[in-house]
Amino acid sequence: MIQKLMDAFQFPFVRYAVIVGVLIALCSSLLGVVLVLKRFSFIGDGLSHVAFGAMAIASVMNLTNDMLLILPVTIISAVLLLKGGQNAKIKGDAAIAMISVSALAFGYLLMNIFSASPNITGDVCSTLFGSKSLLTLTSDKVIVCYILSFIVLIVFTVFYNKIFAVTFDENFAKASGVRADAYNLLIAVIIAVIIVIAMNLVGSLLISALVIFPALSSMRLFNSFKGVTICSVILSVVCAFTGIIISIISGTPVGSTIVAVQVIVFGICSLAGVLKR
Repeated sequence: MIQKLMDAFQFPFVRYAVIVGVLIALCSSLLGVVLVLKRFSFIGDGLSHVAFGAMAIASVMNLTNDMLLILPVTIISAVLLLKGGQNAKIKGDAAIAMISVSALAFGYLLMNIFSASPNITGDVCSTLFGSKSLLTLTSDKVIVCYILSFIVLIVFTVFYNKIFAVTFDENFAKASGVRADAYNLLIAVIIAVIIVIAMNLVGSLLISALVIFPALSSMRLFNSFKGVTICSVILSVVCAFTGIIISIISGTPVGSTIVAVQVIVFGICSLAGVLKR
């Protein structure tokens, strides 16, 4: 087993996959705490379906770099869900469900009607559940992931206090002079970026697990926002690394393996929380 890992890590694409997986886990866990506390965790699932629809359109248009379409479409959808869902007749979870199902259906329809690939089922399956092989992570996608992850980490660090204020008491934050709407918009944009960079590794259907499970696991152990955030980051990174290693050894799909590890860790944290109380 150790020899197999050593042989695998001699290849650059395996090292790239581990680094990308850790970066994705780190970024998603930071925003996961915010989304869970704001009771808006389902937005990750909705935006991942939107990204799938955008990817299908990019595939039909034969774009060499599908990020040029997927990223702006997902960001615009995140903004519309956050802003429009508060004032429109179709609110909150209903708007998310409507947009996500529509994007998923139209994306799959377009891929079937206009597809130039002989293996439509394989393409759709890898997009929804993540790439089975680490070879699918190209150098261009790795570089984009590096850049976007760095931006997310910088933004969250710089605006940590404002995000904290908006998360816990938005009305008080507004009364204190904080531009809550602007920071909610910032949160939505960051979420969209995380969704896009995570699609290639875990798939559009499993992204919500990266966002939700580390936060929920940490809340079983800690009560403070900082404690939950730090613990969430550590658990997310450890689970991602462990899942990728298991995937390399056993040949299982990367995304599904990472999520399975997170579910196990959630059960352990839940038990630890009960014993702690």
